[in-house]
Amino acid sequence: MKRLFQIFGGGLGWSLGGPIGALLGVALGNMMHELVGADGTEPRRSSGQWSATSQRQGSPSDFHISLLVLAARVIKADGKVSQSELDFVRQQFVGMFGKEKANESFKVFKKIVDQPIPLTKVCGQINSFTTHSTRLQLIHFLFKLGLADGYLHPSELEEIKRIARNLRINSYDFASIQAMFHKGQDADWAYKVLEVAKGAGEAEVKKAYRKMALKYHPDRLVDSGEQAQAAAKETFLNVQKAYEQICKENGWN
Repeated sequence: MKRLFQIFGGGLGWSLGGPIGALLGVALGNMMHELVGADGTEPRRSSGQWSATSQRQGSPSDFHISLLVLAARVIKADGKVSQSELDFVRQQFVGMFGKEKANESFKVFKKIVDQPIPLTKVCGQINSFTTHSTRLQLIHFLFKLGLADGYLHPSELEEIKRIARNLRINSYDFASIQAMFHKGQDADWAYKVLEVAKGAGEAEVKKAYRKMALKYHPDRLVDSGEQAQAAAKETFLNVQKAYEQICKENGWN
């Protein structure tokens, strides 16, 4: 339990009084209650772990906690929480945060899933401490989560759309990210990723590629931590693949 407070204590600092702080507080409180029930003793909290602290925009804890809360909204959007989705979340956490931190994060995540999550308020709070680049990566992760069981349920897609709107992601960026998951299913996926019309000329495509590569470059998330940068590398690679696909189709060097 001490490890849990080390991981989430700072995050609770900036979110105390807000909807995310309330969600985390209930989750950790429930876990403390279960632990007390198990051994009859109350876990100790070190001084300062629950105090309000100032976190700069784009810190690693911002990305981490945002993932926990938004993933909990999507995973239950279709009215059920499948084991494959839970397994995917845990797998992603391991890849992004390391096994020890992932295990503790997943415990909290499962408690958050059980709670009602006020989307508008949560997204408003996330907007206040994350960059646009970070929010794009959050949407990319949510698509991967929705497809964890091999099928993106319409209710999951609608939920991701609602989240994107509340995170101030415009329709073009949303369609670009969505197209990254349609390779092999949509003949025009590469054009949608680069946000250009099919039949666009070489100069226009190259300009679009440079713009999108800059938008999704991992260096834009350097202040959000290694986990956010690792997630951005996959998105950046999709932009490169889209550009290469269009060049191949048109015989451009």
